[in-house]
Amino acid sequence: MGQLVAAEVAAAGLELAGGIGRGGDIAALAAASDVVIDFTVGAAVAGHAAALRAAGVAWVLGTTGGSAADAAAVAAAAGIIPVVAAPNFSPGVNLVLALAERLGAALPADVYDAEILEMHHRQKVDAPSGTALALGRAVAAGRGVALEDVKVSGRDGHTGARKDGEIGFAVLRGGQIVGSHSVIFTAGSEQISLTHHAFDRRNFAQGAVRAAIWLHGRSPGLYSMRDVLGI
Repeated sequence: MGQLVAAEVAAAGLELAGGIGRGGDIAALAAASDVVIDFTVGAAVAGHAAALRAAGVAWVLGTTGGSAADAAAVAAAAGIIPVVAAPNFSPGVNLVLALAERLGAALPADVYDAEILEMHHRQKVDAPSGTALALGRAVAAGRGVALEDVKVSGRDGHTGARKDGEIGFAVLRGGQIVGSHSVIFTAGSEQISLTHHAFDRRNFAQGAVRAAIWLHGRSPGLYSMRDVLGI
């Protein structure tokens, strides 16, 4: 992702101030930058939040798999600096998220069962993926509930009949699949599916650079790709 982001920065006619890997000096990078694009690991989020907040530098965050404490650190930073945080920077995925919320609101939870299926490459360490969880939250928001109250993941054994209102997750891993996500609403008489397949990680890099351009000069706050895309 670092190489792809660097290429997209150049393609957009912007100046690449620098880059770091895991364990690099985030404070030095922040001092040289107007916006930092961050695709690292969940364990780095809190430290990066503190450093970028202290430096007053805008932050585009694409890291998933963080904890509740990490989310709190991001929210605290957004009180001081502008932040775009997104589990996925693909325009197509973000349109699917918007549609998933609308379908969640329109389709009664006691009639339409909601299931989310995702597949990624064999090296991915978090499951369900951040995008899958975002789809679940979108459906839950449409239904007016919290995902944590209705989420069911990894069914195994004699689980009993499916309960009304559950949002189920199925996770597949294998090969070098960039990312495939489906949200499926099934009733007794019909099924509606929204599916997105990512073929190239460049799509995520392009979206992240688009977010960085949009974020520069914004007021402090926690923004999403839906803000960037105007949807």
